[in-house]
Amino acid sequence: MKKPGLIFAFLFALATPAMADPAEGTWKTQVDDSSYAYVKMVPCGAALCGTIARTFNSDGEYKSKNLGKRLVWDMVAKGGGSYNDGSIWQPSKDKVYASKMTLKGSTLYVSGCWGPICKKQTWTRVK
Repeated sequence: MKKPGLIFAFLFALATPAMADPAEGTWKTQVDDSSYAYVKMVPCGAALCGTIARTFNSDGEYKSKNLGKRLVWDMVAKGGGSYNDGSIWQPSKDKVYASKMTLKGSTLYVSGCWGPICKKQTWTRVK
């Protein structure tokens, strides 16, 4: 009697698409050193990683040498919109910072620290 129920549950699980992480998608960074980027956040193993998808300056979109480079990696969801244990690269300084993020609606609060020096940015979701 229990076999049909187990088979149905198994088939339903296979047919249900995996739940996307709420922070997946494309995000617009704040301006840094006169330019900003669209960062595409996608799963990378059990974490999230972000790659520079498009770049912009005061003249509009341009082809930066950083296109396609990883900007964020190893962000682990901790629940409640919090992500920790990640790293973020600041292209203008060529420095990597220990990073964390907090998601609230269509806003992603990103911070990175290198020793006692911390920087913060507010990113907005690109529609």
